[in-house]
Amino acid sequence: MYVRSEILPLDTPAFIIKEHGYRAIIISGGPASVYAEDAPRFDPAIFSIGKPVLGICYGMQLMNKVCLGTVHKKSVREDGVFTIGLDNTCPLFRGLQKEEVVLLTHGDSVDKVADGFKVVAQSGSIIAAIANEQKKLYGTQFHPEVDLTERGVEMLRNFLFEIALCTSNFTVQNRQQNCIDEIQKKVDKSKVLVLLSGGVDSTVCTALLNKALDQDQVIAVHIDNGFMRKKESQSVEEALTKLGIKLKVVNAAHTFYNGTTTLPISDEDRTPRKRISKTLNTTTNPEEKRKIIGDTFVQVANKVIGEMNLKPEEVFLAQGTLRPDLIESASHLASGKAAVIKTHHNDTELIRKLRDEGKVIEPLKDFHKDEVRTLGRELGLPEEIVCRHPFPGPGLSIRVICAEEPYICKDFAETNNVLKIIADFSASVKKPHALLQRVKSCMSDEEEDKLMQITSLHSLNAFLLPIKTVGVQGDCRSYSYVCGVTSKESPHWESLMFLARLIPRMCHTVNRVVYVFGSHVKEPPTDITPTFLTAGVLGTLRQADFVAHSILRESGYSGKISQMPVILTPLHFDRDPLQKQPSCRRSVVIRTFITSDFMTGIPAQPGNHIPEKVVVEMVKEIKKIPGISRVMYDLTSKPPGTTEWE
Repeated sequence: MYVRSEILPLDTPAFIIKEHGYRAIIISGGPASVYAEDAPRFDPAIFSIGKPVLGICYGMQLMNKVCLGTVHKKSVREDGVFTIGLDNTCPLFRGLQKEEVVLLTHGDSVDKVADGFKVVAQSGSIIAAIANEQKKLYGTQFHPEVDLTERGVEMLRNFLFEIALCTSNFTVQNRQQNCIDEIQKKVDKSKVLVLLSGGVDSTVCTALLNKALDQDQVIAVHIDNGFMRKKESQSVEEALTKLGIKLKVVNAAHTFYNGTTTLPISDEDRTPRKRISKTLNTTTNPEEKRKIIGDTFVQVANKVIGEMNLKPEEVFLAQGTLRPDLIESASHLASGKAAVIKTHHNDTELIRKLRDEGKVIEPLKDFHKDEVRTLGRELGLPEEIVCRHPFPGPGLSIRVICAEEPYICKDFAETNNVLKIIADFSASVKKPHALLQRVKSCMSDEEEDKLMQITSLHSLNAFLLPIKTVGVQGDCRSYSYVCGVTSKESPHWESLMFLARLIPRMCHTVNRVVYVFGSHVKEPPTDITPTFLTAGVLGTLRQADFVAHSILRESGYSGKISQMPVILTPLHFDRDPLQKQPSCRRSVVIRTFITSDFMTGIPAQPGNHIPEKVVVEMVKEIKKIPGISRVMYDLTSKPPGTTEWE
């Protein structure tokens, strides 16, 4: 929308906002409760200095509380995409329909609306937006800033241009020059080592460095950590050499496999005491894997600097860090109150220490992926680089679900019972169950009718899988179950997508829903194949990833999909429990993802976003790989599932 904006802490005093001449204030969401003892500090005067305010999620609750309304924790959470009813005579919603699709993710809700405010949107009986038009104070419980709110951009336009009277004149060229000025000021005549993966973020970062500095100041390094895709390092070197980037390639696979780092004694321990982690190739915890990899990147980079007879303290480290990386890692650069969703390899403790010392250059830290791509085009980068599917710094290591034992908590049986009720809802309503009312309470009348229709037409089975994956619910990290769904008929994808939206809302311990290809699963696995980052495990995933992406490229649909992680899970299906056959195979997940901002997104629906025959071909070819039990398809939006499984 080309409106200049600045990100300030919530506790910025109102007089500073007034003195700096800001046109309006947007208060973003967060995981806290407005009534909590440790709720973020703020200056209540921000609501009374005459500036238009838009409070989003937590921001709406804060606004309502300050203006003497009330906020309560509801018995039912809302996590996911909902259709809400809204008052389109309200200036914030002018030009919209009376019903719109939005993303809601919250446990607390506005109960009594503050005096002077009116309700301008509702999700069933829950208040979804409030407004005091006279004072230009507006609040939305949903998130207009994300892709999953279908007309959120129009809502933001209404606020910025119709209510706050902002101007649209802040362009990518302005931001490019700001990045160059920042690099030149910070680096001066020093050298910069930039870590290049070959993805758009690190390549745009390098292009900015080359434009801002003399060529001999920039040292471009690609570190092969042993977790790259098939022939990835070779293709990265060729692509970047064509761009005129002089690249040093370092093979550090052995260093990473055996890498360790220092970690807190435990999650609860708040003392400075530390412990040495296990080596990476024996680690199963995804957060620990990410931290080891991030810190090992720095250690390898320092070794490269030493080999060039340079001193680490005299060389800056440059990274293509984006704002979503910092938000998900709960970096203080993004927010003082965010919850950790997952630690990005470019925001580990060692990186933060270097950042505090002023030794890290991150010119893209306020950018989102779509903005980086626009900047890349402005810098003249070719489209195949700009639109390349993102590939995480930790590579395939976070696409292997490592585990020593199955994940089965005390709620496993009860959650499985809830899933059975959902999958066979049309039959379940005829024989009342204690959990039936819980299922019904999470649905609207329309959703209940739709579930009844789906389960009448299709013979489905839904069950928990004994593994954990990372998700995000209520702006907080979740680390819990995957739900598998099978069908006796060919998959009806629209119905499966509906179930995938419904199930995590009813079962908050479920992060993801996958469709399991193949025959009806009669006996879901309750144990796992012990899995670590070994050469054999990585080789299997590398081949599955290569097969899936080759088929996607040949189909011509690679550009229609934003990203497609391929994941290896420690699940061995189709074993007769009476024969006590050990779990020794693994299963693959195809995770298609469509997004523009990478903060939220949806899976590609076969037959809609991608031809079903393309997915079927992937499944058929992956099944030919030795050691593969079944292939699954991730049906989960973000939230509640993250893009990556770890």
